[in-house]
Amino acid sequence: MNKNTIALAVLASLSTAAIAGPDDNLSVEDSIEQIKIIGTKTDSRSTAGSSAVIDEEQMRIEVPTDINQLMKTIPGIYVREEDGQGLRPNIGIRAATAGRVSKVTLLEDGIMMAPAPYSNPAAYYFPTTLRMSAVEVLKGAPLLRYGPQTTGGVLNLVSTPIPESFSGQVMTQFGEHSSQDLHAHVGGTNDQFGFLIETVQRNSDGFKNIDRSERDAGFTIQDYVAKLQWTGDRSQLMTKLQYSEEESNETYLGLADIDFAANENRRYGLSEIDQMDNSHKGYSVHYSFDATDNLTLNAVGYYNEFARNWFKLDGGNAYVSAANNGDMQALAILRGQMDELGLEYKNNNRSYESKGLEVNAQWALDAHTIEAGLRDHSDEMDRFQPVAVYDQINGSLVYQNEIAPTGGNNRLEGADAMSFWLTDRWQANEALTVHMALRYEDVESYRNQFADTQRNQLDSTRSNDSSEWLPGVSFTYDVSEQWQMLAGVHKGFSPLGGGAKANQQPETSTNYEAGLRFTQGEFFAEAVGFYSDFSDTTQQCSIANPCENGAESGSYVLGESEVSGLELQASNTFELGQFLMPVELAYTYTNGEISKNNAAGLRDGDELNDIPQNTFSARVTLDNNKGWVNYVVAKYIDDMCVNVGCNRDDNRFNKTESLFVTDLVSRYELNSNMSVFFKLENVFDQQKIVARSPHGARPNKPQTASLGFEYNF
Repeated sequence: MNKNTIALAVLASLSTAAIAGPDDNLSVEDSIEQIKIIGTKTDSRSTAGSSAVIDEEQMRIEVPTDINQLMKTIPGIYVREEDGQGLRPNIGIRAATAGRVSKVTLLEDGIMMAPAPYSNPAAYYFPTTLRMSAVEVLKGAPLLRYGPQTTGGVLNLVSTPIPESFSGQVMTQFGEHSSQDLHAHVGGTNDQFGFLIETVQRNSDGFKNIDRSERDAGFTIQDYVAKLQWTGDRSQLMTKLQYSEEESNETYLGLADIDFAANENRRYGLSEIDQMDNSHKGYSVHYSFDATDNLTLNAVGYYNEFARNWFKLDGGNAYVSAANNGDMQALAILRGQMDELGLEYKNNNRSYESKGLEVNAQWALDAHTIEAGLRDHSDEMDRFQPVAVYDQINGSLVYQNEIAPTGGNNRLEGADAMSFWLTDRWQANEALTVHMALRYEDVESYRNQFADTQRNQLDSTRSNDSSEWLPGVSFTYDVSEQWQMLAGVHKGFSPLGGGAKANQQPETSTNYEAGLRFTQGEFFAEAVGFYSDFSDTTQQCSIANPCENGAESGSYVLGESEVSGLELQASNTFELGQFLMPVELAYTYTNGEISKNNAAGLRDGDELNDIPQNTFSARVTLDNNKGWVNYVVAKYIDDMCVNVGCNRDDNRFNKTESLFVTDLVSRYELNSNMSVFFKLENVFDQQKIVARSPHGARPNKPQTASLGFEYNF
């Protein structure tokens, strides 16, 4: 039976079930336009898998523009910063590595947002954090409801909801480095119809200074969203349109360590002309139908386009590596003190398309809540990357010629995927809740490389067809009113991507977690241990994240590995006279290593890259209950391996540096409609080497102050 036949059969069965025995008195109570996978922060503390919610209140107070800083407050999350602005996030969850969020299922309102989730999952597009109302992270066996990445976790960004009545907001902030941010939206609901119009406008000159150049290292971002919703007696229909564009003078070229030590915020003149230009279009339609008291049918259609051209120096890592090893000539070239001929600047020009249809039915049957769903998805990437050749003469770049794209720079990649899931949340008794899940992924991928610009002559082709059944089970058990146990096990899966060869197998893992929760009044504490056993640890290769074999495209299998750790979190609200002081703490210990010698030359005990051993965060609020709130966030992250096996030597170039940063937000409510706030990021101005990939040492954002205003109507 082929995929189309399976899809039609499931659609027919779900549709038949949906129209059987409707209850005419049923009305839709919950809005479908704000699609959450967990719900509230309270909900996250009772799920059958460990999870976290950054809610609307925290988002409103922090006014976050950098998703990395939010993620650092959640246990089990690993962040490798890159540009210091959060433009190109690298986020990992537990055993899922951080490179470009490629091993994490990235959703916005429940819809996949990676440019090509199956064939090219690296998230060079990331939704604008400033327009989000909440952030959810789901780990453990329940994540099998989502996919395709089902090893570490799911990251769902929840967009601004349509208001229940006509209202809106204008928020603007101004900061150092000529930074300006604007977030404005207006909407409302009248009878059966609701709408929302929203925009985010961001501008900054950046915090780095480019040698011998008047060009800044900043960015400009524009983001627009429109939503329209209709609500009937038993149905809801919501459409969402989104468009954004970004121009950022960002580069892959970092610094040699000797220059980083002298000035962390320096940029070499070789990167003066580097620039990213991208645009994203997203369209979705979501229909929900309550057929009976016990049966709901949802259908979602989505289409996303992403186009990008990151024009940047190619091969800069060779100069940085040579300079770090004492090559003074390479260092002089980087500094513009020596001429260099034949520098190649690649137009990393790619366009992506992602589209699909998803249906899901939910039945409530006595003690069971059953979901069954199907997704038919396809995505593709078109890579056409000409190379411009420049000479560096007397510290200036002089254009010479262009090289037409062939081979790896001129190719098409794509994937067709069919996913099926079946889950059952069973309330076995008053104390025991069991969550069972089964997911099926069938992925067919391809790559076609061309030898000519007209694409009449094939250079090479490859394809891969893989399928996996992914079972999982988890439970919570209420030992008492205060104590709850949780545990689970599931099979994880990560698709190989469009560069996979016919004989390659996808990454799979067996993942375990177990823990305890304690709740008493305002106090909450949770301890969760996790362990993942990989049979085929796979890297997705890119220039930003080269694989261990040096490849910058395709995938590379590392072999067997194990990742284990412990997540701790606790929160409480203290009363200090007229002040309330909520405190939230989070800590994660992780050990990730190769577990068996293999033909690739990796050995048992080699540490995996991009996994810090220790991370910690503390969030402390001081609220006088009269409209003045002060908010302090402290975050620590250990050093990380840049390459697998960095523990085998003491080479400092194989590791990042540990980092401790404190941020401050102070907000004052002038009246019921107007607020003013002050933000001081990186209060103690601590800058370290937070990344060495791509192409050299990179700093986090320096101390930065900003002042903002928020008006609600």
